[in-house]
Amino acid sequence: MNAPLRVGLIGAGWVTQYHLKAWASLAGRASVVAIADPSAENAALRAGEFGIAATYASAAAMLADGGLDAVDIAAPRAAHADLVRLAADHGLAVLCQKPLDTSLAEAERLVADIGGRIRLMVHENWRFRAYYREAAAWLSAGTIGAVKAARLSLTTSGTLPNDEGVCPALARQPFMRGERRMLVAEVLIHHLDTLRMLLGPLTVTAARLSRTCPDMAGEDGAVIQLETAGGAAVSVFASFAMFGAPATQFDQLDILGDRGAIRLDGSALSRLGPNARSHVYDLVATYQGSYDATIGHFVQALHDGTPFETAPEDNLETLRLVEDCYRLSGWDHAA
Repeated sequence: MNAPLRVGLIGAGWVTQYHLKAWASLAGRASVVAIADPSAENAALRAGEFGIAATYASAAAMLADGGLDAVDIAAPRAAHADLVRLAADHGLAVLCQKPLDTSLAEAERLVADIGGRIRLMVHENWRFRAYYREAAAWLSAGTIGAVKAARLSLTTSGTLPNDEGVCPALARQPFMRGERRMLVAEVLIHHLDTLRMLLGPLTVTAARLSRTCPDMAGEDGAVIQLETAGGAAVSVFASFAMFGAPATQFDQLDILGDRGAIRLDGSALSRLGPNARSHVYDLVATYQGSYDATIGHFVQALHDGTPFETAPEDNLETLRLVEDCYRLSGWDHAA
């Protein structure tokens, strides 16, 4: 039996609680043995929660100590490229949170620099959510026929002040305040990637972005029009500043085929038409399950020597869609 994979976690912020629960579920196959974060408090908190002995103030110090087989990069996106290069210099396999870099050009440069020196996978967990995997299976089996159109919406009041005067989305993830590219680059990147997984190659044909929250540098509203390789129209409507919407975000998706339809409404996934089916998911379990599945895929592919589903080249295709949204909307120039 192979020895468990020894993993170093880079980052100890909010999202790492889900990473660490996923790694803990792989006991006997993989284990996080060290955490690096500039915040000694955050690193100590996560280490204490998950029984991890070693903490470091920097990734460089952690990697210099050796004893690792792989790293899980969950640091802010501006640091991703430097951290991937650092891990590559140490010959370690890398699982890196999306996106690989803050722009398509820089991400392309990183992929070219790394080449085949190490195994590199992008942590894009949205497409691993159980309801999207089931929808993908239905589409693959041809249960709704040829796709004619699709629409996805995501509306919350997260960047509007609540009764206490707090913007829930910004309280949950304060870094969003300063990101000039926010909604598309940080949130909808997940949805664009998932739509690619479900529908195949996509092209952005139009995009309009907007900002309602004055405390943010970036956009909190987006309307995006896309087209599949087969000519089906796909629309994305998203707002973090919708009055009357809940502060918690839920995906709503309709995919229309010539022999049926698929509908996701929060936790409920339905196949409509002949051979109708429906299933209601536990959203909390499904959220954690997406991390479990993503990290499990990384470990299994390393063990088997098989390709990663979200290899860097695949992630570049999603980043091209993100870049096109900003380019076609003129957002960077307007901002």
